[in-house]
Amino acid sequence: MELNLTKSKNKFSPVDFLTKWGTVITIVFLFIFFSAIMPDTFLKMSNMVTILRSISIVTVIAIGVTISLTVNGFDLSVGSTATFADALIMTMFVWHGMSTGLSIVATLLIALAISAINAFFIVKVKVPDMLVTLATMFVFQGVAMTYAGGGSVSENMARLDGTPTTGKVPAFFKLIGQAPWIIIIMLVIVVLVHIFLTYTKHGRYMYTVGGNLEAARLSGIAVNKYRTLAYFMSTFFATFGGIMLASRVGSAQINAGAGYLMPAVAAAYIGFSVAGTGKPNAIGTLVGALLVGILENGLVMLSVPYYSLDIVKGAVLILALASTYFRSKK
Repeated sequence: MELNLTKSKNKFSPVDFLTKWGTVITIVFLFIFFSAIMPDTFLKMSNMVTILRSISIVTVIAIGVTISLTVNGFDLSVGSTATFADALIMTMFVWHGMSTGLSIVATLLIALAISAINAFFIVKVKVPDMLVTLATMFVFQGVAMTYAGGGSVSENMARLDGTPTTGKVPAFFKLIGQAPWIIIIMLVIVVLVHIFLTYTKHGRYMYTVGGNLEAARLSGIAVNKYRTLAYFMSTFFATFGGIMLASRVGSAQINAGAGYLMPAVAAAYIGFSVAGTGKPNAIGTLVGALLVGILENGLVMLSVPYYSLDIVKGAVLILALASTYFRSKK
C-alpha cells in the first residue's frame, strides 16, 4: 500500500508539467516559429540584441512589481514612477546642467521620498495597496506632467518661462541605454535581487510576510518594516527603469512609462509559474519579460499593427494569471 502511494506521488502529470514549464516551452515554440517564418531576419544577432535591449527596462520595472508581490502587495504606480523619473532626470540635465552621478542619485532620492506616501497609507493607515497605488499612479503622472509643463523635455528646449536652456545630456549617461550596457545592468539587477530574495534572511522574511502576515507577526518578524521596505524597493527599481528609459530615448516624453505597466505586471505574474516556484521571483520575472519581448518582436516583424499588440499582451497576462491561480488552488 505504501509502495502504491509512492508511485502515485511520482506519477507524471501533464497538467503539472505544463504549469511548471509552460512558459519555457512557449518561449522555445515562439523562437522556433518566428525563426522558421523569418529565418533571415529574426535569427540575426542584431535582432537578438534588440529583443534583450527591449526587455531591459520592462524587466527592471517588473522586478519592482515582483518585490511588492513578495509581501502579498501590488504596486500599480510603477509605470507612472518611471515617467516621473524620466522627466525629472532629463530636466536636471537640460535645465540645470547637472552631472550624471548627481542627477541619478537626486532622482532616486526624490522618488523614494515621494514613495513614502505609498508606504504610509498602506502600512499605517491600512488602505488596500491596489487603491493606494492606483491613486499614487495618477499623482506621479500628474506631478511629472506638471513639472515638465505638460510636454516633452529635450536638449535645446526652452524652459516653461521661455528662458533658453544650454544643458546637454552627458555622453556617459547615454551609454546606459545602449547595448550591451543596458542588458548588463538588467542582468546584474536580476541576479542581485534573486540573491537577496532567495539567500538572505530579509528576502525570506518578505516571503513569510506575504505567505501569512499574522503568522509572520507572531514569529517576531517586523511585518510593517518589511512591507515598507518592499514598497521602497518597488519604487527604487521603477525609478531606475525610468532613468534607463531616459538614457535610451534621450528625452522625456509625456506618459513615457505608462506603456511599461502591463508588460511589467505580466512578466512578474508569469514568473510565478516558471519551474513551478509558485511565488514571485526575479529569475521567473526575467523569463516572463523574455516571453513578452519575443512575442512582441516577432509580431512587429510580421507587420502586425502596433495598436493590436496590447490585445496580445493582455491575453498573455490572462494566461499567466490563470496558470498562477490554477496552480495555487490545487
